[in-house]
Amino acid sequence: QVHVVQSGGGLVQAGGSLTLSCTCSGTVFSFQAMAWHRQAPGKQRELVAAITSSGSTNYADPVKGRFTISRDNANQNTVYLQMNSLKPEDTAVYYCAATRIGGVTYWGQGTQVTVAS
Repeated sequence: QVHVVQSGGGLVQAGGSLTLSCTCSGTVFSFQAMAWHRQAPGKQRELVAAITSSGSTNYADPVKGRFTISRDNANQNTVYLQMNSLKPEDTAVYYCAATRIGGVTYWGQGTQVTVAS
């Protein structure tokens, strides 16, 4: 059984930084892609950043230049989201998603990020 476990998050002042981590266990296979999504109160869940097994990345326009997604070199099933220059509008619950070849996606439990103005 695949488990997706997130860590990090919390409360930070505007302009500050946070790092989120996500580790997938329960499988010997690497995931085709891993991504971070977020959902703010009253809004739909949206893609924040994604990284493929080959290392290609893409970012949502609001976070470009501020957020960086990366994979752990020693464990390809671990990803990080480095968030810099945080803004109050980045406040949301952040979810890690891991997608296997064939399209099956596993979701983390979500972690709250709150940016105070």
